[in-house]
Amino acid sequence: MPIDFRSYDPDDKHTLQLTEGSNAHTLLTFLAAHPEQGFTPKELSEATEIPRGSVGTTLSRLHDRGLVRHKEPYWALGDDDRLASYGAARHGLLAADDRFGDDDFGDWEATAVDPRTIDTEDETGAVDDG
Repeated sequence: MPIDFRSYDPDDKHTLQLTEGSNAHTLLTFLAAHPEQGFTPKELSEATEIPRGSVGTTLSRLHDRGLVRHKEPYWALGDDDRLASYGAARHGLLAADDRFGDDDFGDWEATAVDPRTIDTEDETGAVDDG
């Protein structure tokens, strides 16, 4: 996904790019589908087909932004309300797709929820550390 190079800051701790197909997007999508469960890095690697070495690094970055929780050795979706909203919206769209499979709900998802960017800074400017 192209970015505005002038304003891009790779050290920005408030915004995480979640390009579809990226390791971060894949892990968050999987965890959002199982919001009450925790998984080991090995289980996440097997479920998502992300190489084991990449899972730990990605989870650490997501944890730094408060998007996942960690209780050794398990990882789970963070408690952030925005993540719960995204998970619920995605679950609803998948359920509608199952029921009315003739329609393409992919466009609805892109319009309703843009999973590529999650702003981890709240309205007051404070970062939610989880």
